[in-house]
Amino acid sequence: MRTAATTILTGTLAGAMLVATSASAQSDRSDWPDNFTVGTASQGGTYFVYGSGWANLISDELDISGGGEVTGGPTQNLALVHGGDVAFGLTTMGPASDAVSGESPLAPGMEMDNVCALFPMYETPFSITALADSGIESISDIPDGASIGFGPAASTSDTYFPAILEELGVDFDRRNGGWSDLGGQLQDGLIDVIAFAAGIPIPAVSQLEVQTDVNIIEFTEEEQAKVLESFPVSEFMIPASTYETLEEDARAVSMWNFAIAGCNLPEDFVYEVTKLTMENNDRMMDVHRTAETSIPENIKFNTVLPFHPGAVRWYEENGYEIDDDLKLN
Repeated sequence: MRTAATTILTGTLAGAMLVATSASAQSDRSDWPDNFTVGTASQGGTYFVYGSGWANLISDELDISGGGEVTGGPTQNLALVHGGDVAFGLTTMGPASDAVSGESPLAPGMEMDNVCALFPMYETPFSITALADSGIESISDIPDGASIGFGPAASTSDTYFPAILEELGVDFDRRNGGWSDLGGQLQDGLIDVIAFAAGIPIPAVSQLEVQTDVNIIEFTEEEQAKVLESFPVSEFMIPASTYETLEEDARAVSMWNFAIAGCNLPEDFVYEVTKLTMENNDRMMDVHRTAETSIPENIKFNTVLPFHPGAVRWYEENGYEIDDDLKLN
């Protein structure tokens, strides 16, 4: 028979258990930061949309205050994460390679060893466009002294595409500017070529296709192999469906983008962030459609940064191997 005393005792025990559980959960988060920031890039770009949306997902699900912050992009994000100015950031593998080897243009000689990888984001393809009436149909057709637009100064494109073309023997006059502005210059005959490193389809190229005839120039197998050997890039094929101009897939190279974290962030915190991100790809794709490739199978494309111990724990618990040389010592 259930008496009033029994009911009171049961309620008291249940309340005590709830308090104990809450206290335990709170103690598990005792070393978590009170808030966090994700370093992205300029407003309107993929990094800002992706990073801010990801930050909101973390904040909502883990009940911690956080958000995206406008920055100078991949190179600055590495410096901000290394210095502890932001907890998380977004970067590409090229700037990451420079940062860990002490070759970052923002801090020459400083090996940024407080930057750890979290998860793969998406690829940034390197592609080349010229007007059809220019007669430029291949990289080897680019004449000596051609004026080539490489995008905004100090961007991933401007940092690596000139070096890539130099490796392939192209002599050029370097130009910078926003992609839309460079597209207008190409159409007006003020520059000869645009060398893009940007997510596809590139709006400036799509707009050019509507207004004039263009050539989207692919790498030969030999050119691709030479670039793969010399730069932190991967093989890539631009699908023919990307542009009206393409009749078949076009060979290119790409540089992977990864989310990064300060290596000194609490392991449990980063574990929960990794778990949330990797187990909810549908929600990540709601943030930005490029997150289709933000899946654990693509961790293999990081060969530069050590993975954060919290991320390593989640990957290994779920059957994904991390090379020993990509773990913190």
